[in-house]
Amino acid sequence: MNRFRSRLLFALITLVITVLVGLGLLLGQIFNSYYINSYKDIMQRETKLMKTLLFERGLTAEESSDLVFELSSSFKTHITVLNAEDQIIYDEGEISKKHNHDHMVEDVLPIMKNKSDGYFFIDQKEQLAYYGLPISEGDSYKGIVLVNSSIEQVKKVNQQTWMVLIVSLSLALIIMVFIGIRITSRYTRPIESATKVAMELAKGNYKARTYEEHIDESGMLSQSINILARNLQDMTRAQEMQQDRLQTLIENMGSGLILIDGRGYINLVNRAYKELFEVDSAEFLYQLYYDAFTHKEIIELVEEIFMTEVKVRKQLHLPLKIERRHFEVYGAPIIGTNDEWKGIVLVFHDITELKMLEQMRKDFVANVSHELKTPITSIKGFSETLLDGALNDKQTAEYFLSIILKESDRLQSLIQDLLDLSKIEQQGFQLSIQPCDVKELLEDIGIILQGKSIEKEVGLSLAIPDGLLLIEGDLYRLKQIFINLINNALTYTPKGGSVQVTVEKHEQYLLIVVSDTGIGIKTEEIPRIFERFYRVDRARSRNSGGTGLGLAIVKHLVEAHKGQISVSSKLGEGTSFTVKLNKKYQDGQIT
Repeated sequence: MNRFRSRLLFALITLVITVLVGLGLLLGQIFNSYYINSYKDIMQRETKLMKTLLFERGLTAEESSDLVFELSSSFKTHITVLNAEDQIIYDEGEISKKHNHDHMVEDVLPIMKNKSDGYFFIDQKEQLAYYGLPISEGDSYKGIVLVNSSIEQVKKVNQQTWMVLIVSLSLALIIMVFIGIRITSRYTRPIESATKVAMELAKGNYKARTYEEHIDESGMLSQSINILARNLQDMTRAQEMQQDRLQTLIENMGSGLILIDGRGYINLVNRAYKELFEVDSAEFLYQLYYDAFTHKEIIELVEEIFMTEVKVRKQLHLPLKIERRHFEVYGAPIIGTNDEWKGIVLVFHDITELKMLEQMRKDFVANVSHELKTPITSIKGFSETLLDGALNDKQTAEYFLSIILKESDRLQSLIQDLLDLSKIEQQGFQLSIQPCDVKELLEDIGIILQGKSIEKEVGLSLAIPDGLLLIEGDLYRLKQIFINLINNALTYTPKGGSVQVTVEKHEQYLLIVVSDTGIGIKTEEIPRIFERFYRVDRARSRNSGGTGLGLAIVKHLVEAHKGQISVSSKLGEGTSFTVKLNKKYQDGQIT
């Protein structure tokens, strides 16, 4: 912006200098003409006076010579009087010694003789001014009176005049330049400030402001710029807030979202989609949809929306790496004003868990129905047999009644497990927390299950460190956990195998490991063993009287104690269940 001020100031100075130089030249010429005219008038008067005194008063030659001398001395000029033959009659004056008579006769006199009223002539070469007044009687030429004087005085006055003009005009120039600088600074500073603010606004810095100094056009400009900046800042702040809200909503929504423009290019992918499908936004964005999507079902859905321009809702079962997930995909065309086609928005709702829960509910209903049906059918069948006459055969009746009792116990156990599981899963379920000695607890369980161990010819051993192993927990529920785990280990361990319970003591927690040398579990079945009614070996577990709910109950009870349970197994080699229990029960926190 300084360049603008410099250009303006340069133009102003150039204009001022031009005007002052022109004015100086005009004034100098006027003064020079004035002095020369004045000088001419003086010499004219002197010449006429000389002519009058010499030729009209009838003076003698001696008197005329004295008069010429006195007048030349008084006027400080050189006076020359010539006759008709151009002979000098009188020649007196201060510059007579410098006087070049030949030059006057040859160059100046011919000019003067032809002028009846007198003639003024300046000889720049000799630096002399001449005024000649011819003497005539009627039409006859009688002579001429020539008065010449040095023009050095005129030149000196002219030089002084030019000096005064130069000094005056220089002072005027300095004053005008100073005033011009002040004026240009006053009027260009607001423009410069407004220009800088406008440039900052163009860069996006809407906090820039300019000073509002004067109540004039420049002040109104500054005020308008500031109002514009404030409006832009408010609009930008509102837009940024709206953008942040929209961005936050898009990025943090639980469903995947994709925006495709009218040409088929992907313009927006939110974080949920990138996490679900594990895509890189750098490689996914700004690609054509049929190049970016790897699933044919999604491409067909997009093409359907492009062709029909109507909303589409579909459930898709898509493979993602090693699993298949269920998605409810909602696609809608984006139509702008004047029916302008903007593109397509796709929303991917992951309903895999809902599908799994629905399937689990169906499986649970089917399993419960199946588990209840078997004992009820047995009880009903043997009861009808007894009523049909089998009561008369004591041995058969006792056998049938023993089967009815066994199925009733099984039915009671199943119902009790269902009640326990339902109670544990309720939000209001609470443990009776008290200090528990794990060593004593496991030894009691060992005594309880020793009979089954001997019956199955499976070794049961406890490896427990000496001393107290106190933790905070519900004694009844802890017994339920380890009875289920050890009982399962005994059930699935063949004759001659072994079951070992090991306790590892740590500063903040205990690790209780129940390992066996049983049939083991397949790797793909391990994630499902804690599901309700899931059995690794259905025939063996059903024959053992198991309900299929034991491990589900164990998992819930361990988590209720803020603990953790993990499984490691090899098919045909055995299984190990590891339970981690904190010594201090921390309500509401899992550590």
